[in-house]
Amino acid sequence: MESVEPQTSPVPIRMMDVSVGSMQDPASAQLKGVNWEVRAGEFWALAGLQGSGKSDFLMMTAGLMGPLSGSYLLFGEEMPIFDEQRLAERLRLGLVFENGQLLNHLTVRENIGLPLRYHGNLSQEEAAPAVEAMLEPMELGPWADSTPGALGRNWLKRAGLARALMLKPEILLLDNPLAGLDLLHASWWLDFLKQLAKPRNLIGEQPLTLVVTTADLRPWLEVARQFAILKDQRMTVVGSRAQLEKSSNDLVGEVLPSKAQLLT
Repeated sequence: MESVEPQTSPVPIRMMDVSVGSMQDPASAQLKGVNWEVRAGEFWALAGLQGSGKSDFLMMTAGLMGPLSGSYLLFGEEMPIFDEQRLAERLRLGLVFENGQLLNHLTVRENIGLPLRYHGNLSQEEAAPAVEAMLEPMELGPWADSTPGALGRNWLKRAGLARALMLKPEILLLDNPLAGLDLLHASWWLDFLKQLAKPRNLIGEQPLTLVVTTADLRPWLEVARQFAILKDQRMTVVGSRAQLEKSSNDLVGEVLPSKAQLLT
């Protein structure tokens, strides 16, 4: 009998010698020589100070711009993906902007339902049950019929998260999700993302693959499972928390103050 080779799924994210431009100046390299793999179910925290290229790197990873050089594959498909025939692959990835990026002329309810209406070709009435089901765990019900201008930063960011989850992505990228949040809301985010990283979560049976950016690794030590540092136009893949503990203070000290004390 002829043997059958087992089929394996492509690594969700694979970058090979990638150089990353800037959203403001696409020809200017913010990061060079990035070699990075993200496997299904991993939870990455990418840390760097302001100006290290965190947001530009995440926008490139989300496919909003292409790499300056090198190769970036999303589920085996070359990125960026703009053509309609390959859009289904692109929609396996969701993005949460740092400031929510809601449309000001739409209510919170309408903003959250927009992906279903645009990509699913659903009417507002058809999308309504899924939107209502998302509003409850996000605690956004009291603001559902408000426009973004009436919301504070805590709730704007949460609405942006809700919108990104509507298409049930397999990968979720989050740009600096804790920035500007009060302690109560920051705690909510850490707990919520921890739940998304587990099986049988809010949007599906499989753990969500998560990538967050941050200028401070301390809140993520007990939540994220893989770590990388963006510094001096380079991305250094550190690995697990155990490997983070062994990293030199020259590498992680800026994003993990008092490293020796915090990791004990």
